[in-house]
Amino acid sequence: MRAIIRLVATMFCLGAVAPAEPWNPAAAAAEMVAAGKRVALDRLLTERGTEREFQQAIQHARDAGVNGQAILEARFLHAVDKGDDEVLVGMLPAFAEREASFKLEDSAIFAAKEDWLAVIEYLKALTALEAGNHPAFKRHITEAFWLSPHQGTAFAPHIERLRTAEAMRGLKINLSVVMTPLVDGEARPLAASLGENSKALLLHFWSPWSGECDGFLPQFAAIAAHLADHGIECASLLSGDFPELPGEASEVIRNAKLTNAGVWFIDPAGGMLARQLRVRDLPTLVLLSPQGEVLFNGAPDTKALWQALAKIDARISRPQAPAEDAR
Repeated sequence: MRAIIRLVATMFCLGAVAPAEPWNPAAAAAEMVAAGKRVALDRLLTERGTEREFQQAIQHARDAGVNGQAILEARFLHAVDKGDDEVLVGMLPAFAEREASFKLEDSAIFAAKEDWLAVIEYLKALTALEAGNHPAFKRHITEAFWLSPHQGTAFAPHIERLRTAEAMRGLKINLSVVMTPLVDGEARPLAASLGENSKALLLHFWSPWSGECDGFLPQFAAIAAHLADHGIECASLLSGDFPELPGEASEVIRNAKLTNAGVWFIDPAGGMLARQLRVRDLPTLVLLSPQGEVLFNGAPDTKALWQALAKIDARISRPQAPAEDAR
């Protein structure tokens, strides 16, 4: 032990081991503040809970000294993730106001000022879309793509929704098409899914091979039960033309005890209805009137679905999935 101590002492004398820097209280305090900002900003950028939890994360970030520009960027990401176009449109003035004062060093998510400018064009496009001004929407969304191509995954869905809405306008699904049951029962027309007093029919396009569909099934069961109380029937259509698919889908339905969540069919002719309705992603929900008119066509998590349902019955509100499956 004494030999080790002598060796260390000799190394200090020779400069091989540098003495510790004297403690600097001011530097230590500054590092603690910086660390607190990093933790608060990371929480803000990753918070995907309730609106209350997100607002708490915003307040925590403010208290920690996170700059307003970074907080605004986090709010933008949160609204995009939630698909809340109404909130996004409301953010346009705040983004436009900071255009001249944007600082790249204060940014939490952008690599260049063009990314910020692209967001402004994107929000202008959404504003135009809300107003029904399709030429202005096309102009602004094209500019957003030009300024920041890597943000295209946020921009593209709005273009697809617009084109789908235009294609659905005037489309009428033939409810007499004969459907093959997935679980049991005899083939019957799709119209047989509607009762005498049914107000609408909600089609649920899905596949057991889709992770997104698997995660959505508990929520769909809750939706089907809720809508049944309001005179709206649900019919799930298996998408995909593979011999083994129906067997696997039937097993999923039985294991998850979903046989009471509406009726379960195979989309006929290798996906005839999916093609008619331009279904590209799974799961997709399509709301039909009793006459086959398309009232909604899109992803399950969009506000537009619940707005369309509320037009049928104002008492309808989005039900919560079982707690263990809630996102």
